[in-house]
Amino acid sequence: MDTFKDFDAPVFKNLTSAVRALAMDAVQKANSGHPGMPMGMAEIAEVLWIHHLRHNPNNPKWVDRDRFVLSNGHGSMLIYALLHLTGYDLPMEEIKRFRQFDSKTPGHPEYGYTPGVETTTGPLGQGITNAVGMALAEKILAAEFNRPGFNIVDHHTYVFLGDGCLMEGISHEACSLAGTLGLGKLICFYDDNGISIDGNVEGWFTDDTPKRFEAYGWHVVPNVNGHDPDAIEAAIEEAKKCCDKPTMICCKTVIGMGSPNKANTHSVHGAALGDAEIAATRPHIGWHYPPFEIPKEVYEVWDARAKGEKLESDWNEVFSRYAEKYPAEAAEFKRRMAGDLPANWQSHVDSVINQVNAKGETIASRKASQNAIEDLAPVLPELIGGSADLAGSNLTLWSGSQGVSQKSGGNYIYYGVREFGMSAIMNGLSLHGGLIPYGATFLMFSEYARNALRMAALMKIRNLFVFTHDSIGLGEDGPTHQPVEQTATLRYIPNMDVWRPCDTVESAVAWARAVERKEGPSTLIFSRQNLPFQKRDAATIKLIDKGGYVLSEADNGQPQIILIATGSEIGLAIDAQKSLLETGIHARVVSMPCTNLFDRQEVSYKDSVLLRNVKRVAIEAGVTDFWRKYVGLEGAVVGIDTFGESAPADVLFEHFGFTVENVVKTVKNII
Repeated sequence: MDTFKDFDAPVFKNLTSAVRALAMDAVQKANSGHPGMPMGMAEIAEVLWIHHLRHNPNNPKWVDRDRFVLSNGHGSMLIYALLHLTGYDLPMEEIKRFRQFDSKTPGHPEYGYTPGVETTTGPLGQGITNAVGMALAEKILAAEFNRPGFNIVDHHTYVFLGDGCLMEGISHEACSLAGTLGLGKLICFYDDNGISIDGNVEGWFTDDTPKRFEAYGWHVVPNVNGHDPDAIEAAIEEAKKCCDKPTMICCKTVIGMGSPNKANTHSVHGAALGDAEIAATRPHIGWHYPPFEIPKEVYEVWDARAKGEKLESDWNEVFSRYAEKYPAEAAEFKRRMAGDLPANWQSHVDSVINQVNAKGETIASRKASQNAIEDLAPVLPELIGGSADLAGSNLTLWSGSQGVSQKSGGNYIYYGVREFGMSAIMNGLSLHGGLIPYGATFLMFSEYARNALRMAALMKIRNLFVFTHDSIGLGEDGPTHQPVEQTATLRYIPNMDVWRPCDTVESAVAWARAVERKEGPSTLIFSRQNLPFQKRDAATIKLIDKGGYVLSEADNGQPQIILIATGSEIGLAIDAQKSLLETGIHARVVSMPCTNLFDRQEVSYKDSVLLRNVKRVAIEAGVTDFWRKYVGLEGAVVGIDTFGESAPADVLFEHFGFTVENVVKTVKNII
């Protein structure tokens, strides 16, 4: 098959025609969407979902189900059609409401909205990368929990993806690592139809995809006729026999297959077919039913509920025998997959924080972060770490770290220089369940990973993004490595909690609260340079949980000015407080390690911290505009609105005005 014209039209049958009809009718009713991919991948979907996919529509969260990821998420009507036909709680009324407000069928698949959707896809390349994380989670958990005769973790991750996913750089990052780690339970289907929104991809995408994936260490099944069920079946069987490599099945397809006049053109990619073309398509594919009507006999073949119940029941029986022989492991597995923390978690955290406070170390907060991991990880076996080739700088390794390899599981992933890939793989690890991932790089390089962070927040998943070297304080590496606007912009991501601790105690609290948080991801931001320890009593330590609190009260209890700071600038604020007192000005110092958390507090608490009738100065080595909402028109911000420079940190802080003298001068100017 050298060209798409070499295809003979498939033998259209009602099973695949039902998928094509639902896709074209739902897109037409919405007057927007992408019918071409669902119509072109109908045969691939039918073979996989009816003959191979292990799932239970009555329990979409069955822990040992196969994971299915639609990486080319613009073709969302494909997964909606499949979920509806196989018996998930996705009634026809929701199909009719495709792309409408508050429906279960949004324009791109969204995790948490539609039962059976494993991850939010749409930003191309991230679905396959999430899937790498899911397959990696399966490998890690299988190595930890499976015992001879008891493979309680034993499932595949299947992915549909297209040219767009393969053009995105993140797919190179993720698929390269997947090959290195030998993720044999990952099976992908490349929808090679040669068409994207702009037209025939030969003008901008001529990669030899099979050779590319062979170079990654994948098993490749090339030149599969994506409209021939027998060829697809054979390819899947071949893929399932390859246990030491991920598999890429390269399927030659015709986009919009079944549309007599628009198939194999970009006009069917991202727009409704139109009434006339739909009328012509119906007889062409042998579908003689009105829109949104599926005959009973078609439903009966697609329905996977009875089969799914049997699969889960059989697994439950195996797990029951596993629990009899390995009760501790079974209880731990159930806890982990439920997302619950260990029973002794809170008491352990309290003990750790008390010990850290008693020790009173002045160290870099990145070192405080490593100490927190060292203290918390032994009671949290689900914690899986990693770094984008900066483990020695991010300080993300701890004494119990065991690297994941092709031949073994573990609890630490060496991602290589793949910040974006790392972050989206972490999303997949979290979505799979049973693991709480953390991964690190320099704060500046959060820019590479930005969309994966946004996707974690959009999905509200528990994920810990660790960023070190948080300001001009990293010094000589210069402005290419010195973050200025990054902390502020991360705080603007909905559902994201951003922590910038000032010392060892705040670092320990930040780690604990990030682990506990189920409502979304957390970003932990740490310094390269040493930060002075701040003394607090037990009551003040508890206030860290509110995101912002009075760290040091004015000498007379009646502040004339409030100094707000985070991270490395807390030490500066404390020193400025002392200097101001010498001039007769009484200042309160407020530490605000997590502005997102502080903003969620009751108004009465926020007013007790930031007194309404007292002027404020915010101090942070970053852009100033973020802090205007806290200081108001009468306040001031000591910050930096330019890029940094290459020089030692102390020289830079003085040059950019992060000095006691400048803070005192700023206070006197507004008081």
